[in-house]
Amino acid sequence: MKKYSSGLVSEAFWFIEFKKMVILRHQGCTWDEIRELYVEQNMLAMPRKQRAMRIYGYLKGRVETLDAEISEIFINSDLQTQKTVNIISIALKNRLFYEFLYEVYREKIQTGASEIKHSDIDSFFRKKQEQDKTIGAWTEHTLKNLRGIYFTLLTESGLLKTQGNKKMINPPVLDESLESYLIKSGSKQLLKALTGVDI
Repeated sequence: MKKYSSGLVSEAFWFIEFKKMVILRHQGCTWDEIRELYVEQNMLAMPRKQRAMRIYGYLKGRVETLDAEISEIFINSDLQTQKTVNIISIALKNRLFYEFLYEVYREKIQTGASEIKHSDIDSFFRKKQEQDKTIGAWTEHTLKNLRGIYFTLLTESGLLKTQGNKKMINPPVLDESLESYLIKSGSKQLLKALTGVDI
């Protein structure tokens, strides 16, 4: 089982950057070739090489969670499906975010709740702190930053919509090919986490 990590505080949704990398891998580029483009040639126009290297590493980790079939689905899908695949890759890479989707986002859908509040995320973190000493050692500053990135990821992926100061729940209508893939690949729990629908 993957260890809990607060690493998401250093990440962003990075949809365009993620999409470029998926396409390059789909076209047969090696990781060395992609690293050359992202880091040495600074394809992302980062101000510092160190920053380009870090983002390359984060994105590589996401893309490596995808097999050939879901990559093919991504390439041939609409924008919303592609954003959903990106959030799937983030969840597969980060255990805590995955559990948040399943334990909070899914439950909110199933109970008919219309929004996710700051207090919902804070309660989730507090529960996890009681259950795990690694999370229990995180500072309030770290948890506040994580809460912010969770809202950002959910909003930019389309899973939440902003209405004034509220973050309204907006479950995705999954493309049939993506839904079928998640069922076939043994990812029913992730499908439930995103849609709230028990399979």
